Amino acid sequence: MELNEIEQRLQDAMALAEVHVSAEGTHYKIVVVGEGFEGQSKVKRQQAVYAPLMDKITDGTLHALTIKAFTPAEWQREKIFNMPS
Repeated sequence: MELNEIEQRLQDAMALAEVHVSAEGTHYKIVVVGEGFEGQSKVKRQQAVYAPLMDKITDGTLHALTIKAFTPAEWQREKIFNMPS
């Protein structure tokens, strides 16, 4: 699955300020930023990101995901450490 396809799926399903996807082999790193994550636990944030990708995870197209989800305020502090390469 192309990186831009993953980004588009997430943008279409969620109100996100930013989406960054990188891949190394079959390992994907996803960083998402959105107001909707405010007050959510890390688990709830990850579940929200998994939901629009679940069919591709289930059929094996996507494998080994690392997800980091931030509010815009958190992202201002964390982006230097979490930008995908």
